[in-house]
Amino acid sequence: MADWLLLRLPRTPQEQATWLVADARGVASGLPQGGPLSLAAPRAAGRHVVVLVPGADVLLAQPELPPAKAGAKLQQLVPFALEEQLAEDIEDLHFAIGQRQGESARVPVAVVARKLMDEWTTLLKSSGIEPEALYADSELLPQNPGQAVALLEEDAVVVRPPSGNVVTLPADALAEALDIALTGIEPGTPGGRGLILYAGPAEWHRHSATVEAARERFEGIQIQLLPGGPLTLFAQQLPATAPTNLLQGAYTPVSPHPVGWSAWRVAAILLACFVGLHVIGKAAELSVLKHADHRLDASIEEVFHTALPGQPVTYEARRVMEQHLAAARASQAAGGFLSALQALVQAHRAAPDAVLEAMTFRDGALELKASAPTVESLDQLSRQLQQQGWQAHLVAGTPKGSSYEGSIQMSPGT
Repeated sequence: MADWLLLRLPRTPQEQATWLVADARGVASGLPQGGPLSLAAPRAAGRHVVVLVPGADVLLAQPELPPAKAGAKLQQLVPFALEEQLAEDIEDLHFAIGQRQGESARVPVAVVARKLMDEWTTLLKSSGIEPEALYADSELLPQNPGQAVALLEEDAVVVRPPSGNVVTLPADALAEALDIALTGIEPGTPGGRGLILYAGPAEWHRHSATVEAARERFEGIQIQLLPGGPLTLFAQQLPATAPTNLLQGAYTPVSPHPVGWSAWRVAAILLACFVGLHVIGKAAELSVLKHADHRLDASIEEVFHTALPGQPVTYEARRVMEQHLAAARASQAAGGFLSALQALVQAHRAAPDAVLEAMTFRDGALELKASAPTVESLDQLSRQLQQQGWQAHLVAGTPKGSSYEGSIQMSPGT
């Protein structure tokens, strides 16, 4: 699976964008970097690109909707289900729908001004960045079923209660944010639930007194300092969470998974090349085998005519030769011409490339004239005769056109 490029847009024009590269498990491969978006664009190649926008600009809600509704019908219902909670005209807002959890009637919805969506997408496109997902950064705050989780930054505080929606408030409203963390607990109840607070060193130094004053209202408060900012924390949530992707409707990417498609396209091309080479190789091998088969047939026919002149060549030439050899063995002792001819036939099977052109039998010795594509084929024929107990010597091997012509002398072994 490809790595992630997690890019966080700044909250104000004076701030810089920050980005981080993480593997498929959400583990960062280095420290977060910051600067103009144009510097982050080259790092998007070959990676899943996720862009985080300020959570303060995105309203997160969970309206109750009929479970049977889905798709376009659900998209039509959502604006009217939230109309009373919105101060702006629904025509000026963009609604993105998240994944419904099981059979729950509540559906996660993210609402943002179309003007902001246009600004974000135009900015990213002009910088050469095409994300496959656009999330509110507050949605990547870790979730803990038994404790509230909060993130304190320079200008904002984000709170995720054990149940309910994530809320983003100005940093000066930290006391109110801690009240939200205690949602569902009666005021004055000793103990209460626990709190995990993530903060930068400077933010903790500035607001520690407010947090310590509220400590007795919680069962316990754990402070986690983030010297490099929250981007590494956000990256860890990518593989396990399902935030609401704002890139829906008119903002849906043309290709939602460009990296994956490119990888599959390359793999498909390589596979097609491999199959093509395999087919070509098999066709070439078949052609060579057919050519060798034709030469073998011609060689068999020539040997057959030499050994049995006047006999018609049939597909059962081997059986006919064996019958004549058996008859010859019964009529004369081994070691004569037919014994030499039998040895020659058996040797020729191991060197089918050799073509016998002439033979002379005199005083128990047989002199062969043969041709072959290579000298090695003639030598192979000679060695096969030796293995059968005959004395066989390749006397000469001279080039003749595209083949070699040689003479082999064979006689019974001693």
